[in-house]
Amino acid sequence: MVEILTEDRYAEYETFVSSHKHGSFTQSVNWAKVKKGWDHAVIVSRDQDGIIKGGTLVLVRKIASLHTALLYSPRGPVCDYNDAETLKDLLNGVKQLAARYHAYLYKIDPFLLETDEEGIRRLTDLGFTFTPGKGHGETIQTRHNYMICNLKGKTMEQVLSEVGRRVRYDMNYSARQGVECKICPIEKLPDFYKIYERTGRRDGFSIRPISYLQGILQAFPQNSRLYICYYEGEPLSGAITIQYAGKTAHVYGASSEEHREVRPNYLMQKTMIGWAVEGGCDIYDFQGVVIDPNESPSLYGVYEYKKQFKNGELVTFAGEFDYILRPMVNRLVNWAQQAVTALRRLKTSKHQ
Repeated sequence: MVEILTEDRYAEYETFVSSHKHGSFTQSVNWAKVKKGWDHAVIVSRDQDGIIKGGTLVLVRKIASLHTALLYSPRGPVCDYNDAETLKDLLNGVKQLAARYHAYLYKIDPFLLETDEEGIRRLTDLGFTFTPGKGHGETIQTRHNYMICNLKGKTMEQVLSEVGRRVRYDMNYSARQGVECKICPIEKLPDFYKIYERTGRRDGFSIRPISYLQGILQAFPQNSRLYICYYEGEPLSGAITIQYAGKTAHVYGASSEEHREVRPNYLMQKTMIGWAVEGGCDIYDFQGVVIDPNESPSLYGVYEYKKQFKNGELVTFAGEFDYILRPMVNRLVNWAQQAVTALRRLKTSKHQ
């Protein structure tokens, strides 16, 4: 039985998704508070006893000029991907939602591994299109994440014994040099943002406005933390981290070029991994990495840094699946997006 929930029933969904092994903070109803300019809906599938067995947060991006919309479930749906009945039920709910918005496309990027051939097949059997092997920048969510996947039940001492001797030394060295890693109130966000802007320019990635980062901290007041490492009163590195559904995710990070010799990032990672252990999480997620140096040498360097944590592993998700709801409109939107991209490239080339 499928249901599009009213807002007064969201707590039931939140309990389900926050405790599911495939749950993600981007499937929390609180994530909708972060995505300004998007509508949203929550769809659930229930068993014969009325218990939720699958669900998804759907973000809705309206395109007023074409009287249509894009539907998107970031890291959704949340369910057992071996349960074809539940997947079909949720898709039927999405179709009901699509009728309200005249939506042309439903996009998902589930917590489904690249190696899960059966899960991929179940989605394509339902009518989703799928292109495997997409690279950096070709998907909304990164396909490659570096994670420590076996934290649950371990003490911090056990975890630190597994990170590798060099990393462990650098963690302790940073503290001995006087670096302090602090859990900061939202009022300290400008300290983080100053480093974040510099990091984006240096490493060549797009940065979010400070209001967006503020929105994350406000939307997840109990589940998010702002970490900043200070040395001699100056912020050297920082991170925004979210703990949700048994995972602690390093969502946004930044590091200064100043005083790298005191290695603040190692102390920061030690502190954030410690929060994951304290919270009983199974996974500490360093988040997205670039695994091909040809795609981005600077971001590949971030991957090389993360690989120093010997107890981590590269986790590769299958990627995006598209369910085309209105083929003609989908082609029109794709054409318009390609035209805009081409125009931007032309303007850029004229100014070089």
